[in-house]
Amino acid sequence: MRLFRSLLRPDYAQKLSLLMTLPLIVAGTAIALVVGYQSRALAEREIQALELQLLEAKKAELRNYVTQARNGFAHIYGLAAPDDAEAKEQVTQILSAMIYGKDGFFFVYDYDGTNLVSPRQTEYINRNWAGLTDSAGVPVVDEFIRLARDGAGWHSFTWDKPSTGEEAQMIAYVLGLQDWQWVIGTGVFIDDVLASVAASRAEVEARVRRTFLYIGGITLVSLALVFASGMFLNIRERRLADAKLKELTQRVFDAQEEERGRVARELHDGISQLLVGVRYALDNTRRRLSRGDGEGAAAPLEKGTENLLTAITEVRRISRDLRPGVLDDLGLGPALKALTDDFAVRTGIETEFSTVVFRNRLDQDSKIALYRIAQEALTNIERHAEASKVSIDLRGHTRGATMRISDNGRGLPPRDARTGPGIGLRNMQERIEQLDGTLRILSSRGTQSGTVIEASLPLSHLLPPGEEGTPAQLP
Repeated sequence: MRLFRSLLRPDYAQKLSLLMTLPLIVAGTAIALVVGYQSRALAEREIQALELQLLEAKKAELRNYVTQARNGFAHIYGLAAPDDAEAKEQVTQILSAMIYGKDGFFFVYDYDGTNLVSPRQTEYINRNWAGLTDSAGVPVVDEFIRLARDGAGWHSFTWDKPSTGEEAQMIAYVLGLQDWQWVIGTGVFIDDVLASVAASRAEVEARVRRTFLYIGGITLVSLALVFASGMFLNIRERRLADAKLKELTQRVFDAQEEERGRVARELHDGISQLLVGVRYALDNTRRRLSRGDGEGAAAPLEKGTENLLTAITEVRRISRDLRPGVLDDLGLGPALKALTDDFAVRTGIETEFSTVVFRNRLDQDSKIALYRIAQEALTNIERHAEASKVSIDLRGHTRGATMRISDNGRGLPPRDARTGPGIGLRNMQERIEQLDGTLRILSSRGTQSGTVIEASLPLSHLLPPGEEGTPAQLP
């Protein structure tokens, strides 16, 4: 039952194997059918040509026999009267003596259907056989008489072979002696021809079957190779996917630890110090108030209040870095504007931000991805670029949306000096690839140094016209 369910619901590897093997099976079957049909058709034409050739040879042989027999008694028939019984007796004796092979003989019937000569089947002599038919109902003697009256002709029917007594197919050639109203003819059995034709057809069928077996064998070998290749590729891709998944999982853990470390450092170095200062200020104020020094308590209390306000500001900044509320409330444009303003104030680097109002707003995943890319890029600029000017440009176009971040810093190190892409660049690349977008990084060193990061998203990530925001909102 489990196997049946697995067949009804194939996994990815089984689907891939079916996708690879089905065209091969269909192609192999089609080739086998076409080859079999063409082979049979060609062989049938050749067999028919062979059969016709053999029959024509038999007919020519029969015509020659009858012509020779007529030449043998022409001197008697040519001088005899229609009622010359002596001449007729001489001719019947001549024809009775003309036997050949195992079954060859001449026969004579008058136009009434009475047999006059039948040397190998004497039981037919002096009996009237008008209306005689073979086992298939084909008229025999009546057709002889009709052909003789017309002069001559061929007739095919079944007849008992004198040598075996078994019925076989026969071709006869007859001509008429109009003065005596006689039918003279001879026939030849063509069972050997039919046997040759049947043997040829059997050989053709055997060849076609062998061809089917060959094609089937080749198809099976090909299927085995495809299956083996598919299994190899599937196992290889699965191992690569597992390795990549492990690497990605480790990278997620590293990013989490790095973010936790950053938040811990900011809490310890910033807010913790400020709160410690607030505590000392409050303790100082309490001691002064306990001594009755109200005027002296004002200064430390004011200092503690300032430190507390600074701590509140730091908490808000850390919270905004973790998840900016302005991104959800006002959109990507205001969130990037707040991010660049805070970056400029914190670092002293001249920062410029420009954008245009989108007709259609970006979806939520795209806004988060572009915001995190900008956040990561500004962090890298602050740590490594030594830049004095940064610009961010965000705009929509007919192909989607593009965010361009450029600085005049020292640029990225040469490729041969890099140990690999940093975690920040990898995060940018993975975020944009998840949305089917592209990320370009251009960097130069020297007098015209600087780095440009360009992230582009396709048009599919812009909301349809029925879901756009108000015109006053930035994307």
